[in-house]
Amino acid sequence: VVAKIIHQASSRQEGPFIKVNCAAIPENLLESELFGYEKGAFTGANKEGKIGLLEVAHNGTLLLDEIGDLPLYLQVKLLRAIQERAIYRVGGVKPIDLNVRIIAATNRDLLAMSKEGKFREDLYYRLNVVPIHIPPLRSRKADILPLTQYFLSKFNKQYNFDKQIHSDVLNCLENYHWPGNVRELENIIERALVMSLQSIVLHQHLPDNFTGCQTAVKVDVRVNEIVHLKEAE
Repeated sequence: VVAKIIHQASSRQEGPFIKVNCAAIPENLLESELFGYEKGAFTGANKEGKIGLLEVAHNGTLLLDEIGDLPLYLQVKLLRAIQERAIYRVGGVKPIDLNVRIIAATNRDLLAMSKEGKFREDLYYRLNVVPIHIPPLRSRKADILPLTQYFLSKFNKQYNFDKQIHSDVLNCLENYHWPGNVRELENIIERALVMSLQSIVLHQHLPDNFTGCQTAVKVDVRVNEIVHLKEAE
């Protein structure tokens, strides 16, 4: 989501936004998916060759998700592409110029991996130009209720419902630790709306393993802005 916002707010917004999950593509296919290949480059290759996703993202943005899963030999090739602003297709000898913004995402400690020899240190520093840390949902409790209202509205519209969420359930959501972050919150809101036969979502509509509800809900006082003392009372 953050990568897409960066793309849409930039001068590249009219260009393509391409997302590649480095962990989801088999290692033996990842190079040809990223860099493409020339015709006859290997057995089973398309007769006409194939354009790679780096080329598809020309004049746009390429999101490399789970960059920590990129094999070392491809890290070398990616580093060269970033530095030279050009790539070679598999089996190709002619450089192809590129103008691509690369955004890399990971939940791993790449610096620690580089010290262990599992991630190239030179690539780490080449990618780590403008680092953006996205804290987990449990660290930004003030976002839980606005996101809940957003997903409530989204799924009410999707399923043609007109349901609300009980205030006690909202307290439960605020006190949950959210190991699955925003995706888990979205999933729980959708499930609760679908499972509820009433017009309001109650405790029993939450998953059985949900641990956010407590008999004595701790009052979490947060100050988001400076207010007058009488207003605070």
